[in-house]
Amino acid sequence: MKQIRYLIEFVVIIFLFTVIKLFGLKISQSIFSIIFKNLGPLFRSRKISHSNLSLALPNIDKPKRDKIIDNMWANYGKIFSEYMFMKNFRQNSKFSKKIIIENQKELEKIKSEKKPVIFISGHFNNFELMAMHLEKSNINLAAVYRPLNNKFLNPIMERIREKYICKKQIKKGISGTKKLLKEFKNGTSIALMIDQRVSEGIKSDLFGKEALTTTIPAQFIKKFNTSVVPIYIERSIDDTFKLKIYESIKFSNDETVNDITKKLNQILEKMIMANPDQWIWTHNRWKN
Repeated sequence: MKQIRYLIEFVVIIFLFTVIKLFGLKISQSIFSIIFKNLGPLFRSRKISHSNLSLALPNIDKPKRDKIIDNMWANYGKIFSEYMFMKNFRQNSKFSKKIIIENQKELEKIKSEKKPVIFISGHFNNFELMAMHLEKSNINLAAVYRPLNNKFLNPIMERIREKYICKKQIKKGISGTKKLLKEFKNGTSIALMIDQRVSEGIKSDLFGKEALTTTIPAQFIKKFNTSVVPIYIERSIDDTFKLKIYESIKFSNDETVNDITKKLNQILEKMIMANPDQWIWTHNRWKN
């Protein structure tokens, strides 16, 4: 039964992708932001979103939470539209100008030092554009991703990611971690999303609540004495993007994996608070 549902989803999404290409980016962003904003409340994840917001930002009242969630769904719709234009963002200068880069010199510094680093971020806005920019800047990069449950749709998304976002895509999991180690030892920097719950992680503070958090960045820092570079992307009202490259961070040798993981979560918190409605609140982040 699940496979039938996945097949139906696949057919519907392929049809919508075709419509998006016909309409163009700007019109599609407007249409699908409205569609997603109105359909979002019908999904079970809306309850999770409200629960997450109540845990993370308890001082925000319900009308404010509703507005954050509505804007989040509208942003989902725009991201959905933008997947059909990843080739344009990658190759078309008109589209590239929609992304304003802050602190590009940090990437030039990383390249000149010829040592791999760990880029960390979360699912902010159109997060795919971050890895795309790193690779376009000639950073030797591998990006970690979680395959879609839909086996019909996943090959298409993998092809888009490998062709236009980041050529080296490594599947999340134990085998993926082994590949990451091999790539890193060979001088490849790593892009990691650290904002999702992982069963193999540790409980670390996030907005004052314990949340299962990946320790991969901290383990690499301890093993290789490498630097961490946070990156963040936000959407402006005119659907241009501001992509910020933070200064590299070095941790002291006496800091533990738990210490480092907690500090990375604190960086993540600040990113989320910058634009709460541009983070993905639908993920069951604080599930035990």
